[in-house]
Formats: sequence, C-alpha cells, structure tokens
Amino acid sequence: MTSLALDPVEKKPLARWRPGSLVLSAGSYGCNLRCPFCQNASIACAGPDDVPWRPMAPAELADLALEARDRGCVGVAYTYNEPLVGIEFVADTARLVRRRGMANVLVSNGMVNAGPLAGLVPLLDAANIDLKGFSQEFYDVAGGDFEAVRRTIAALAAAPGCHLEVTTLVVPGLNDDEATIDAAAAWLASLDPTIPYHLTRFFPCHRLTDRPPTPVADLRRLADVARRHLDDVLLGNC
Repeated sequence: MTSLALDPVEKKPLARWRPGSLVLSAGSYGCNLRCPFCQNASIACAGPDDVPWRPMAPAELADLALEARDRGCVGVAYTYNEPLVGIEFVADTARLVRRRGMANVLVSNGMVNAGPLAGLVPLLDAANIDLKGFSQEFYDVAGGDFEAVRRTIAALAAAPGCHLEVTTLVVPGLNDDEATIDAAAAWLASLDPTIPYHLTRFFPCHRLTDRPPTPVADLRRLADVARRHLDDVLLGNC
C-alpha cells in the first residue's frame, strides 16, 4: 500500500450512496493508462522503486476496516491509483470484507477485460468509473480502450447489487466541447437516466501544466448539456 485513509464516501466521489458514511480508502501504485492530465500521477504513474509503500495482506486491510466500524466506516474503497492493475488483490480483499459484513467500493478507470470484471462485480456494492472522453481518439491520448470502458460501465449499470456513478474530468481543449458531453450523457442515459454523473474541474498537473484550470462557467454550461439526458449531474473540484 502507498495510501490509506478513512475518507468521507463523498470524496470517491459517491454522492448518492450511503451519504455521511466513511470508507477505508486504500491504494497502491501503477495504472494501465497514461493520461497526460493525470491528477494523481505521483502514485498512478509510479513503480515499486518510485514511491514509498508497504506490503498489506487482504485480511489485514479487511480487519482494519472492521476496526474502524465504530467510527462510521462501512467498508473498503479501492482507489487512489488504478486498483484493477491488482485485481486479484481487490477480489481477495473484497471477499473478506463481505464476510465481515462490510461493503466494497471501486474507483476505477474501467479499463478491464470482461472475464475478470465478471468475477469482481458480484463483490461490489458501489463504484465510480471515470469516463475520460467519448471516442477512441480521445482514449488514444490516454493509451486506453474506449470500448472496454463502455463495457465496464454497462456491466456495472446492469448489476442489481452495485450502485454506479460516473465521472468525467473536463480538460480544456480536450473534452470540454458540448458534443462530447452530450454524447456521453446520452449514452449513460440509455443505460439508466438516474446514473449520477460528475463533471470535475481540471487543474494543471503532470504533463499538462500549459493550460489553465477548467473555468467553472464552462462546467456549469456542460452540466446543463448533460441534464438534457440525465437526472442527476454534479460538479466537482469547484
């Protein structure tokens, strides 16, 4: 583990799942994307020699969550870096967390093959998936597979036991046009118009320090576009 914290569930962000509760948020290092706009590059773009870390067994993490139950902790969130690069650890921990009567939360870019995902979905109680853009051309910038991400979102939207929210980081000059947000929101609505959709403000970081933060007025305008299709559109980092 590189990161461990007891966080409000709203920070994941999850706006409509167990509001006011806490989750034990755990992260490691690494990611299967290479987004130039990464907001957590210090661990997501790191390897074992680049960042301090310590080993932690699945049972230890599950027990830590259980110990924090009296403080309002409802479970474990797999987050900070891309948790699915260690999907075996996530699945092993999630089984133990469930046995302790607690919940599992996934915060992910969603780029995972269908087979491993199918084994994980029944263990999840909530998820927030990043929908970084809405074309393969955009995902080429991030080094990813657009259809794999859409498949993940669709699978989670169809899972009766998993609450789903979706986030798009709005980056000036990359995905801040109305056509992109309109297409993304329309597709999400085709799955379920009640999916909460977070539009999040970009701040200069990693390899994109040459452009300004997303103007709040642009986020508000794009939120109005998304609301043509979706019931619940939220703004983040404003």
